[in-house]
Amino acid sequence: MKVRASLRSLKDKPGSQVVRRRGRVYVINRKNPRWKARQG
Repeated sequence: MKVRASLRSLKDKPGSQVVRRRGRVYVINRKNPRWKARQG
C-alpha cells in the first residue's frame, strides 16, 4: 500500500473504489491490488 498526497490518478483505474475509514481515504482495487493506497 502506498501513502499518497493525491489519489486522483488511482481512482480512474478500472475496478478501483474510494473508501473513507476512520478519517482516512483509501483506494481499494480488487482487480489489481497493487493500486491500494491511503491518503491522510
